[in-house]
Amino acid sequence: MKLDRRQFIKVSGLAAGATYAAGAKGDFWGLTRPNTDAPQTEGDRIVPTFCEMCFWKCGVLAHVKDGRVTKIEGNPDHPLSQGRLCPRGAGGTGLLYDPDRLRQPLLRVKKRGEQVFEPVSWSRALDEVAEKLDRVRQKHGPEALALFSHGFGGSFFKTLVKAYGTGNITAPSFAQCRGPRDAAFQLTFGAAVGSPERVDLENARVIALIGSHLGENMHNTQVQELATAIDRRAEIIVVDPRFSTAAGKARHWLPIKPGTDVALLLAWINVILEEERFDHRYVAEHAIGLTQLREHVAGKTPEWAWTQTGVDPDQIRASARLLAGARPAALVHPGRHSTWDGNDTQRGRAIAILNALLGSWGRKGGLFVPTKKKIAPYPGPVPHVAEGAARDMPEGVVYPFADEVLAHGLRDASLPDWKGEPIKAWMVYGTNLLHALPQPARTIEAMQNLDFSVVIDVLPAEVTGWADVILPEATYLERHDDIHTPGWKRGYAALRQPVVPPLHQSRPGWWIARELATRLGLGEYFPWEDARDYLETRLQASGSSLAELERKGVLVDDEAPITFEEGIAPSFPTPSGKIELYSQQLADAGLPPMPEMVAPVKLESEQFHLLFGRAPTHTFGRTTNNRVLGEVMAENVLWINAGRAKELGFSRNEKVTLVNQDGVVSDPIRLRATERIRPDCVYMVHGFGHTNPKLRFARGKGAADSPLITRTRVDPAMGGTGMNVNVVRLQRA
Repeated sequence: MKLDRRQFIKVSGLAAGATYAAGAKGDFWGLTRPNTDAPQTEGDRIVPTFCEMCFWKCGVLAHVKDGRVTKIEGNPDHPLSQGRLCPRGAGGTGLLYDPDRLRQPLLRVKKRGEQVFEPVSWSRALDEVAEKLDRVRQKHGPEALALFSHGFGGSFFKTLVKAYGTGNITAPSFAQCRGPRDAAFQLTFGAAVGSPERVDLENARVIALIGSHLGENMHNTQVQELATAIDRRAEIIVVDPRFSTAAGKARHWLPIKPGTDVALLLAWINVILEEERFDHRYVAEHAIGLTQLREHVAGKTPEWAWTQTGVDPDQIRASARLLAGARPAALVHPGRHSTWDGNDTQRGRAIAILNALLGSWGRKGGLFVPTKKKIAPYPGPVPHVAEGAARDMPEGVVYPFADEVLAHGLRDASLPDWKGEPIKAWMVYGTNLLHALPQPARTIEAMQNLDFSVVIDVLPAEVTGWADVILPEATYLERHDDIHTPGWKRGYAALRQPVVPPLHQSRPGWWIARELATRLGLGEYFPWEDARDYLETRLQASGSSLAELERKGVLVDDEAPITFEEGIAPSFPTPSGKIELYSQQLADAGLPPMPEMVAPVKLESEQFHLLFGRAPTHTFGRTTNNRVLGEVMAENVLWINAGRAKELGFSRNEKVTLVNQDGVVSDPIRLRATERIRPDCVYMVHGFGHTNPKLRFARGKGAADSPLITRTRVDPAMGGTGMNVNVVRLQRA
């Protein structure tokens, strides 16, 4: 079903009704803005803060009555939310009042994984953690500790473990998500894409989305800007094996064969160069390597790409011409998730090169130059660890462009067969590693091999069942965190502050980290009395105050130039000082200096490429236990081409299990037979199929793709785990 342009980010009354009934009333999809002249609240007050239902960190206004949060809406003064929220943000009360929340500290009393824990006091739990970490430090050295962190609240734990003496600090979002993209743009332009991404969607005339599911991943600001662009008659090109939400708004949908993106991108480059449709002046002034690029793509015609991708050559040419015809207000979106098939830095390089040929880097309607608000650091000691000291790569293995620590590398360094100095203790903050990392059986084996592990989280998850100590953190609506100052179109500083006091015996992360630091003899790195003291000191040194930020929620700088047209001086901090179409850095590392195609996984009879992604109502497994959001989407389904389903004898809505190439069998999942997917693919939303019995709402609903991800192809440039190399066949449940 196609939606009217102005309906793009609206959904059915069911979604709005479910949220209204659950206490997140009103503008579920941000259809109207709050009345800031006379804010309406059902209760005592409105408290500004920012969201943590996903990594985007939109500004919110929380309405409180009789000590209870009654609704959450977008803060109109915040540059990211602009008064609107996605469904997850509006459903934040579902996390705050989740009946399955971790309520008190827990110590494991039986074998790891048996889920038998003893409730204890905070004092006893913290003493246990400090004692075990000190024992590891004395026996194996401080580098035997690894921190796995996801979420803004992890900053205080990063300070703690650096002070402890380890550089083994990682986030799965690098090697399992965004890392190849960032490495590729660093190699090409000398700068990463950033988070949130520096894409000027609202002013673009043509937008190409290749594996980027805007409208389903619901990055709030980008969906708003995409809707604005569509209202302004922008054209959309979608490259995806599945007819996604964005494909319903596209001029061109290219249903590509999985694993062949590079072939299509090279064919687009071929058309643009052969027909001289690139930005000649921009490339002449700012880029090097055009001659080598021409030679590299000389034979990469749309007809050649058709044999690789299955996309019609005429459609390849037409979409390339559409893209080039709008330059420089045209862009190929770099995406967020970019770990596909192990050739991902090269894929990202092809996207970056296309943007360079369009002249879109640093241009209006392309990729802008972000600005950032400056906030003074706290004037205390800052812990440092030696560069390159992380234990995330085995001896003799180097991923030359891994500029962050690899999460799967630290996991592997915890296994019994690790060749080198081992990891013996884990601190896990806000990330369910059994769903976040590929090959979960290896993750379980690694946790079984540890001397000690502690998990800090709001909800129970699969990873908590393997912990020795579980510490319940307060939700983002109950705590202070550090000041948020990302790069964006306007520099700003946002405050996360408690809207209500912490429920049960949960505690804010800053408090947990500081208490552990005191017990470990590291209190000098937390010299402030509490979070308010820490924040007030930083803000006063920056010419502001905590009271002002508590009142407004965000401090926004005046508008400043963010494009070359507005006066930003072009700057490309690569070794050559230019955009590097040909990468000497890659060549020096023994890697292809130009993007090259790698053969995709081949299917055998009755096999399918296994694809997975997101839904607009959920942030992977972080929200599937949320009763508010669960009323809209309580389980996932398996997309299958209707023709293939009929051919194999499966009926609509039938439950099946998936069996991967290594014989691993999934939980049952219901089929969704549709014409909106290639016949050689199946697709499911990631984050369902929980097994932890403490997740009473989410447990057993739908199926998890994670156990099926038993194989990866590791990106030789930066170590990312290409996970779309697993194939499955279907059998009746």
